Amino acid sequence: MIDQYRQLFNSQFTDKKYQEFKEDIASDFDYEPTFRMGETPFFISNELKAQILEGCNEVIQFIQKKDFKELTNKSLELNKKVPNEDEHTTFLAIDFGICEENGVVIPKLIEVQGFPSLFNYQVKLYEKFKNHYPFLSDLTPFINDISIEEYYQILDEVICNNHPKENVILLEIEPEKQNTKIDFYYCRRDLGIPIVCVTEIIKKGTKLFYKNQSGEEILVKRIYNRVIFDELDLRTDLKLNFQFTDELDVEWAGHPNWFFRISKFILPMLKGKYFIETTLLSDLTEIPEDLGNYVLKPLFSFSGSGVIFNVKKEDVEAVVEKELYILQKKVNYIPILQSPDGKVKVEVRVLCVWKKGDAAPTLLCNLARMSRGEMIGVKFNKDKDWVGGTFALFER
Repeated sequence: MIDQYRQLFNSQFTDKKYQEFKEDIASDFDYEPTFRMGETPFFISNELKAQILEGCNEVIQFIQKKDFKELTNKSLELNKKVPNEDEHTTFLAIDFGICEENGVVIPKLIEVQGFPSLFNYQVKLYEKFKNHYPFLSDLTPFINDISIEEYYQILDEVICNNHPKENVILLEIEPEKQNTKIDFYYCRRDLGIPIVCVTEIIKKGTKLFYKNQSGEEILVKRIYNRVIFDELDLRTDLKLNFQFTDELDVEWAGHPNWFFRISKFILPMLKGKYFIETTLLSDLTEIPEDLGNYVLKPLFSFSGSGVIFNVKKEDVEAVVEKELYILQKKVNYIPILQSPDGKVKVEVRVLCVWKKGDAAPTLLCNLARMSRGEMIGVKFNKDKDWVGGTFALFER
């Protein structure tokens, strides 16, 4: 989108430099991420940035509605309801596909999540890219062009809430087996909080503990929650000493209820130029004739699991729990990022945090995903280059 930087990047790019970049990432923890790292950042013009921010603000205005909890209570009835929910979400991720409509480039909201994303890894990704392409320091991955130091201060405040670091934990299911563990490693190193598996939690009354490296039991005062209930429900082999639905004397950095409240559940309620026609299956009066123009999605799945792209009538009819699925109109992703051998489709996720006491979230940084396939996602981009995870850069 910014021709000057795209041409400059592509002129400097080599396969050797890409390998060196990946080795640079791997060198921090002697570990290379299992997900595919994209070859390039996505350079965003001020015009497209303004559109994305306008779309974000419209989503945020909806979430700020006084009756938002009332509108989304049903999402908790359909899932686990965790006690002691806070007034608003701590994290917000807003995904836009870069699309074409009536011959014009426009971002379209694909998904919104009240859940944390790769806050630590994305910043390191930017720093690693700068090591190999120094001119990228002219641009910023931060929405408001804050410094990296300011970024970490905000992240520390939101995740730790001024508690001693040993009393704050990053909680996940078997963290060492997660695709996102590179983000956990950076979080532990840069924020100083331990990574704990759900099976390692000890419950005593309403209090939770974990054992540190010396074997001492340490009180958990705040949980940076990275657990997806979808995955937890499938892991019947795991033995937990507590339940998320228990009354617990603990703070949440990312209360689990917000994963359900702010999700695909709200997409049918959003109307406007940046939003896609979306219908809850239980509200569908008749199955559209042109099903090829729609995508069938479960409301609460993660990482694209359960999505049916080429929908057939029998797919819709086969859904038993129709209140748990949406039918969403397909959008026309525009191949917009110029690679050495053709153009690539892109999605941009704006990452936000919402500090306690603030009237609105703070838009912080972003991640982006590149695709040559039918959809954004690993299974649609196998054996392709110039695809995968990256980030967008903005003009200062």
